[in-house]
Order: sequence, then C-alpha cells, then structure tokens
Amino acid sequence: QVQLVESGGGLVQAGGSLRLSCAASGNIFSGNVMGWYRQAPGKQRELVATITSGGTINYVDSVKGRFTVSRDNAKKTVLLQMNNLKPEDTAVYICYMRPLVINRPTWGQGTQVTVSS
Repeated sequence: QVQLVESGGGLVQAGGSLRLSCAASGNIFSGNVMGWYRQAPGKQRELVATITSGGTINYVDSVKGRFTVSRDNAKKTVLLQMNNLKPEDTAVYICYMRPLVINRPTWGQGTQVTVSS
C-alpha cells in the first residue's frame, strides 16, 4: 500500500508563488507516474501536472509556463513550483501516484491553495 503526504499549500496574492511537496511511502513500483490534480468548489477534478519516473512531463494548458513539476526518485517526492498564481488557480491540490503498468492510483489528502485578487 502506498501513502502520500502533501505539504506547502496556503494563501497568496495574485502574482505570488507557492511550492507544493508530496512524499510517498510504502510499496512503490519503480516505474510510476506522480503528479498533481486539483479540484475547485463545484468543479471536476482536473490534472495539473504529472511526471513519470523516467522524466516525461505533462501539464494542463492553463499552467504551462507558470508551474514546474519535478521529482526526486531517491527521496520518493514530487514537487510543484507554482509561479505567477492567479485567482483561478484556487483549489485543493491533490497528490497522485500510480504504477505505469497498472491503473491503480493512490491519492493524497489534498492541500488548499487560495489565490486572492
């Protein structure tokens, strides 16, 4: 079983920055994808950014050029650096991991990000 623990959310003004961190523990497949989804009130959960253990990265269009996802395979962590934040980025950000070969996702508890205008 895999556990994910997030940290780093908070309140920031528009144009500011935040960095989210997620640490994984447990029975982790060496080939995996980690990343972040977000869910705003009244909206569906959406993918923000993912990165595979081999380094392949994917972003939703709305965050390209502003957010950077990275990972440390040795420390089993994934980071999300968020710059030039906008009010529409306000959401609960949820860490995600799944093995590449099995569709068995694990979700974190989520961390609130609030961007004021």
